[in-house]
Amino acid sequence: MGLDLALLYSGGKDSSLAALFLDSFYDVTLVTAHFDVTDDWRHARDAAERLGYDFETVVLDREVATDAVDRMHDDGYPRHGIQRVHEHALESVAALDFTAVADGTRRDDRVPSVSRAQAQSLEDRHGVDYLAPLSGFGRGAVDRLVESSFEVEVGPSEEVAKADYESELRALLAEQYGDHAVDVVFPDHEQTRVHGLRD
Repeated sequence: MGLDLALLYSGGKDSSLAALFLDSFYDVTLVTAHFDVTDDWRHARDAAERLGYDFETVVLDREVATDAVDRMHDDGYPRHGIQRVHEHALESVAALDFTAVADGTRRDDRVPSVSRAQAQSLEDRHGVDYLAPLSGFGRGAVDRLVESSFEVEVGPSEEVAKADYESELRALLAEQYGDHAVDVVFPDHEQTRVHGLRD
């Protein structure tokens, strides 16, 4: 019996590196969870094809996105909203027919994160294994491994779209509260999008 695994996938460096780590032990399917707000999920599909993995999408509950956007607007920062969306995405993927589910969360990620209690609850309720293969790696180690493994595009969030929750939450936040709200809630930072393996 083969071990099949669904990895939450954005098309960025962390989830791509997680796929490489898990590939020796599981039949990995890269799964992009989205709210069907934008078509940014296609970036993850393209990256999955270039890396040679099966790819699926899961459409999430739009009400979760609405609640997350309202929370982010009220808070003035994205942390709790993104955490809520990540938990919903894990629940949605765990409900699929896989032996295991995984994500690309790192040791030093502030958000999203999955506590030991949350991981055990997910496993118990859905009968799956939860893995976070990068949970022992800090950003520096991940960056060095990514640099030696992948061709990566790096740039500001608004220019380097990938299939993470942020792009759709930005769009919904702008729609609900205006463009200024996006500038207030989301700090300037760089995103990555994987274009393939290095030769």
